Amino acid sequence: MPELLILIYTAIFGLAIGSFLNVCIVRLPAGRSILRPRSACPACGRQLRWYENIPVLSFLALRGRCLGCKGPISIRYPLVELATGLIWVGSYLYFETVWQALSAAIFGTLLLGIAVTDAREYIIPDEFSLGGLVLGLALSLAPGRPTPLWSLAGAGLAFALMYGVAVVGEWAFKKPALGGGDIKMLAMIGAFLGPLHAVLTIFVGSVVGAVIFGPIALKTGRLVPFGVFLAVGAAVVVLWGDALVGWYVTHILRL
Repeated sequence: MPELLILIYTAIFGLAIGSFLNVCIVRLPAGRSILRPRSACPACGRQLRWYENIPVLSFLALRGRCLGCKGPISIRYPLVELATGLIWVGSYLYFETVWQALSAAIFGTLLLGIAVTDAREYIIPDEFSLGGLVLGLALSLAPGRPTPLWSLAGAGLAFALMYGVAVVGEWAFKKPALGGGDIKMLAMIGAFLGPLHAVLTIFVGSVVGAVIFGPIALKTGRLVPFGVFLAVGAAVVVLWGDALVGWYVTHILRL
């Protein structure tokens, strides 16, 4: 099949996944079914027709407003669809094998869903974290991926580290330091990346969170949506994890 045609199919599939991801982002924190009822206008509740639900294109054609009540539709919907499409196309272009690309695309989609949900609701649904954990372990059986033992070790180590941080943090600050969703999310990340890159994700995510959100938290007292920064850290590690580890070994450990 010609390369361009594969890219087009991958982009369309990614956009469709992004449309479904929007449903998950809105409904999972509320405990609602992601299958029924059909998608509806968030303002008036009118169920959308098929041509109002085409990823990105419907938003542009309707100029960001409901066809019925003319109420505004959040820009988040097409942005999530577009970002998911880019994740799938980028994974196909970046990775050498189909299984590596598929794993990265699924992982990136889960990270995006977690980041948006945690930013909106301060919640990381188990469907993303524990469901992603199962997918990560299952994909370790595919060729070109970390072995099942390495994947299991990554999930176990990441869970143990984050659970330990949560216990120590609660003891030190006399209040919960981490949510259970963050701990389960790290187990999912460990299943996809393995133990070394899971630890690197914690470091990168903590640094990014401290730099970006630390001053805001200190000034306003707002809770840190740590899942957002863990997602950013995991994305960085997927793309440049090996290079970061190599730099650390060469320049810091000088091995």
